[in-house]
Amino acid sequence: MIKPKDEIELAEAIAATNGPLRITGGGTRPLGNPVDGTVLDMTGLTGVHLYEPGALTLVVGAGTPLAEIDALLAGENQRLAFEPMDHRGLLGTKGASTIGGVVAANISGPRRIQSGACRDFLLGVRFVDGTGTILKNGGRVMKNVTGYDLVKLMAGSFGTLGAISEVSLKVLPVAETQAVVLLEGLEDQTAIAALSSALGSPFDVTGAAHFAAGLTIIRLEGFNDSVSYRAKALCAALSGFGACQIETDQSQASQLWQEVRDLKAFHDVPGDVWRISVKPSDGPEIGGRLRSLGGQVIYDWGGGLVRALLPEGTDARAHMTGLKGHARIERAPDSVKQQFGVFGSEGPVIDQIAAGLRAKFDPRGILNSGLMG
Repeated sequence: MIKPKDEIELAEAIAATNGPLRITGGGTRPLGNPVDGTVLDMTGLTGVHLYEPGALTLVVGAGTPLAEIDALLAGENQRLAFEPMDHRGLLGTKGASTIGGVVAANISGPRRIQSGACRDFLLGVRFVDGTGTILKNGGRVMKNVTGYDLVKLMAGSFGTLGAISEVSLKVLPVAETQAVVLLEGLEDQTAIAALSSALGSPFDVTGAAHFAAGLTIIRLEGFNDSVSYRAKALCAALSGFGACQIETDQSQASQLWQEVRDLKAFHDVPGDVWRISVKPSDGPEIGGRLRSLGGQVIYDWGGGLVRALLPEGTDARAHMTGLKGHARIERAPDSVKQQFGVFGSEGPVIDQIAAGLRAKFDPRGILNSGLMG
């Protein structure tokens, strides 16, 4: 195992390596195809390098535990904008999630429909490519970018283009309160129509999810009076879909969204878990097909993100005929991952671009080789 203490040691380690490297942080989310190689432990690159609450700016080492960042921000009544999922319950892992791992996988939770993905709040990034060269892109303010936007490129690259050493993030204030509008007993198609109506309303929805068991939930956040008014107005606007309730207990509301974010219903339940991105209007179609196979389904992002628990060895992609979208495996035995591929192909053009980028940034093919196919 290689565990560099700083960016210089990281660059020297990568430059000197003679074989493949498996980049790890806290080890909480082993997503992707199985990877062989010497472990490159990034947890030594930790610490807050800059925090300016007034400027909503945070710069930290990639190995910094997410829990430490949350605690730091909470002290200033601030938070990360992208609500990253805690994969430990779903994947049966332990340890402490790191911000580098969150960024590398572009982990973005229910609030994505309102505020954006993890990559949208990245101001800058420092990383070491496959040759051992230290690269940096972006800064500490939002600005337009010409050429390759490496900041966005690194988010979701799963360590295949470089080992992230530092990230700069824009953070947001914590909302004064939240409320959840609940509808019960809706079929999937009707529920997604209700969510689409809510998202198209002027009430600034920050979460829109549906459990196929029949519970539909919509989140509103902000100042107390505003949330109270918007929740009542939204209920009135959705009256054609049935009676709704408003949950204002902060603990109960937070628990509901944590269950959506972390897929609590699939914890400790046998089966493979797939993550499927489609047009929201196509969500009920793919959901219905997978449920007919004995699967369970949870819809997020207004129906655009479908998470499915399927019998082991079921290929979700084989049931997406006629639908545009992308499916990846979140949890499955290595044999299933190898059989179907975790990420699958996004078409010859995208695949060619991805291969070209990997060849540019990792010409020796040593960084998380094979993780993304």
